[in-house]
Amino acid sequence: MNTRPTSRIRRAVAVIAGLAAASVALSGCLYAMIPEGAEPKPSVTNAPDTEGVAEDLLPFYGQTLSWTECGTGFDCTDVTAPLDWENPGEGEITLSVVRHQAEGTSQGSLLTNPGGPGASGVELVRDSLDFAVGADLIQNYDVIGFDPRGVGQSSAVTCFDAAGMDDYLYTIPTAPRGSAEWEAELLQAHKEFADACEANSGGILPYVTTINAARDMDLIRAVLGDKQLNYLGYSYGTFLGATYADLYPEKAGRLVLDGAIDPAVSGLDVGATQAIGFESALRAYMQDCLDSGECPFNGSVDEAMADLGALLASVDASPLENGDGRMLGADALMTGIIAALYSADSWTYLTQAFDEALQGDPTTAFFLADFYNGRENGTYLDNSSEAFRAYNCMDYPVEDDPAAEADTMAKIAAGAPTIAPYWNGPDSCSVWPYPPTGTRGEITAEGAGPILVVGTTNDPATPYEWSESLADQLEEGVLITRVGEGHTGYNKGNTCVDSAVEAFLLDDVVPEDGLRCE
Repeated sequence: MNTRPTSRIRRAVAVIAGLAAASVALSGCLYAMIPEGAEPKPSVTNAPDTEGVAEDLLPFYGQTLSWTECGTGFDCTDVTAPLDWENPGEGEITLSVVRHQAEGTSQGSLLTNPGGPGASGVELVRDSLDFAVGADLIQNYDVIGFDPRGVGQSSAVTCFDAAGMDDYLYTIPTAPRGSAEWEAELLQAHKEFADACEANSGGILPYVTTINAARDMDLIRAVLGDKQLNYLGYSYGTFLGATYADLYPEKAGRLVLDGAIDPAVSGLDVGATQAIGFESALRAYMQDCLDSGECPFNGSVDEAMADLGALLASVDASPLENGDGRMLGADALMTGIIAALYSADSWTYLTQAFDEALQGDPTTAFFLADFYNGRENGTYLDNSSEAFRAYNCMDYPVEDDPAAEADTMAKIAAGAPTIAPYWNGPDSCSVWPYPPTGTRGEITAEGAGPILVVGTTNDPATPYEWSESLADQLEEGVLITRVGEGHTGYNKGNTCVDSAVEAFLLDDVVPEDGLRCE
């Protein structure tokens, strides 16, 4: 996850391209939960919940879903939603939904969101169900994945073709880094991308916002036939879930927000906090690498980090040619580094990438960067990069405070010296076709009841302090701390975290606030 920094704070590299992507696929663990030979359950369609719905929204809330099988143990449907929730008669969009019905007696629906913004909830549930949720939740809930508006199989943000995305994400500017010409070159690329998004997205760009996505989520709840929303959201999904609870406190059931975003933090602060978080994770990786005896770096952690800085500078000055003709510069290498830092399970890939790059071979570094960008064999598997940009450019207000910007850059330079040189660039949202409509501020979700917030102490993408802050903001926020490395805490092998989350979702047992899971 990342949000919207202002003109000089980098944002493109710090996106979480999806929880499953960041933490699972690199270690080859994506697989479906359904055992071979399992008999699929008959598809069930429940009556929609239309209680208290305004007349102009009844055509949406009153729709009856039609489910079709979309893989063993899964069924899929489309939900029609208003393009503009403020003017529901002015157009429609489609939301793609997948369901895995409870293997036992169902307690209702459990909606999930993998993060981003821009990650596909349909793919998360359909392709990696047992990573999305634990076995007890699969047994007792209809697990629901959905692609938010603008994402994946829903009415989607569409910008470049594959060749255009390659140019946009991987082309190395010709001007020297940090020069006015370099900034102009990058800003022109951002402008061309934004123009393509506007031309190819069917008019949805001004309506791709988290508030609208939260309203869509209430619609999905209702047409599934649930009186309240039960929800498990990761990373950006915590912002979506908190926004939902603030909009619909009376409809908020059991909500778990894992790897929280602080909704009150500005884009500038996000850029600084994430840079420092990734530097911390990179140092933890480096210590582990040095301890392994198979590290391409030597000496102390400080000495190894200095050598890594020299490698980045070398690649920046003399990019490495890949087998497909693409050139690996420092920005692409940094993207690969960040991709691997989401989970300690991926650190071996990072060691391999460094070892190869030091020998002039960018193969694994490109593998990591491509994985982060959703690229495989020259094609893009999803539109996560496009949707990420669309959401953040609409959700985060423009910040134009040169003094605050200078302070932020100084903070990054001091707290993330290895990453800092590659964390800057012109604001891509400054050329977006529409002005942002979102605001930054605390979310209290007054009247929503207890909401669990899970934070991991050395989470680089959503630093622990954000989980602490969100839990404090929420009227009945309950903080669970996972002590460890990596992004998010639930279903990562920590029995203490898993038991607390599942007891809450299954039995409404609220854990002690401040529960610390070593």
